[in-house]
Amino acid sequence: QVQLVESGGGVVQTGGSLRLSCAASGSIFSINAMGWYRQAPGKQRALVARISSGGSTYYLDSVKGRFTISRDNAKNTVYLQMNTLTPDDTAVYYCSADVLTAQAMGINEYRYWGQGTQVTVSS
Repeated sequence: QVQLVESGGGVVQTGGSLRLSCAASGSIFSINAMGWYRQAPGKQRALVARISSGGSTYYLDSVKGRFTISRDNAKNTVYLQMNTLTPDDTAVYYCSADVLTAQAMGINEYRYWGQGTQVTVSS
């Protein structure tokens, strides 16, 4: 019923930039928090950045000052601008959205995930 489609991953050299996008579609009543996670080979998925419906943000310490999360509520889309990339940023990046949907018994909230997009930073 709800889909998240990511775009913008790729290969970039150290010091380069990439912008990830994630658009939610389907039976959406509203969206609370949206976020970006990443998972490197052999590591657990980790929260990179998160933005509330009101615009409050959280960042992983290692990306503060380099990454910027933003959202367009009219388009149900979240973005992650990544600057000054390093090989340590190499991972599969997943977007998430805490989506409220209207059900017969009321409003339900569920966290949906994107399919993941590979970001590779070469040294």
